[in-house]
Parts: sequence; structure tokens; C-alpha cells
Amino acid sequence: MQADAKVAVVAGSKSDQVVADEAVKVLQELGVPCDLQFISAHRSPEKLRQYVALSHAKVFIAVAGLSAHLPGVIASVTTRPVVGVPVNVKLDGLDSLLSIVQMPPGVPVASVGVDNARNAGILAAEILALSDPAVAASLEKMREAWR
Repeated sequence: MQADAKVAVVAGSKSDQVVADEAVKVLQELGVPCDLQFISAHRSPEKLRQYVALSHAKVFIAVAGLSAHLPGVIASVTTRPVVGVPVNVKLDGLDSLLSIVQMPPGVPVASVGVDNARNAGILAAEILALSDPAVAASLEKMREAWR
């Protein structure tokens, strides 16, 4: 666990690494310290709970395919923002997307498009930018480069 991480990127399995790496990459481009972990909500629920409880991250990005319970489980044990990234494993990612966006009242999870972890990283940075002028400046610089 990276102690100074402002964003925790958690993927349900190593098979999701290619997608998770996109979130890490954009966060690094923006100068946002992050931590990448592979923890299954189903196979290691206690490890996941402990990781969330001990993490100093202000935002979580949860990358998951199939039933995509990971973002919801993280959201159920913290009040910090959670951004879900559905992964295209089956059904063109629709199963994952619906699992993430159909959370019960009181346990919100933001969602980005299927396999779009880059947007998850940008959204996490935007959340941080509300109270971090350096991150806000990095985002402005990134947006200027797009124009």
C-alpha cells in the first residue's frame, strides 16, 4: 500500500490489469499519487475491507468485470467516492456496467464507460481538484493540450 496515495485503484483480478493501468497512467500524467491493488471482492472480502479501512486514499477507482461487485462492496464500507470501471469480459461489458450503475439508494457508485479507466482517473482527479489547486492546475493543462 502506497502511504501517500490520493487515489486507490483496485482491480478484481490480474486479468483486469490492462484496463486498470490506464487509470494509473492518467493519474501519473496529472501528478496524482496512486496505489494499484488486485483484490477480489468475492475471493478476499476481508482483505478488501482491511485495505479500504487502512487506505488514506480520498477516492477509489474499482475496475471489475462480469458481476462487477467490487465497486459496490468498496462503496458499502466507506463514505469516500468510488468510481466504477466496467470491464468487457462478457456481453460487451453490459453485465458489468449494469452491476455498477444499479446500486441501491444510499450506496452510490459513479461509473464511466466500459473499459474507460482513463476517464475514471480524470474523474478522480476532478474530485481531488475541488480541494487541491495543484491537481486543478494539472487538469487545466491537460485540457489545454486537447484544444
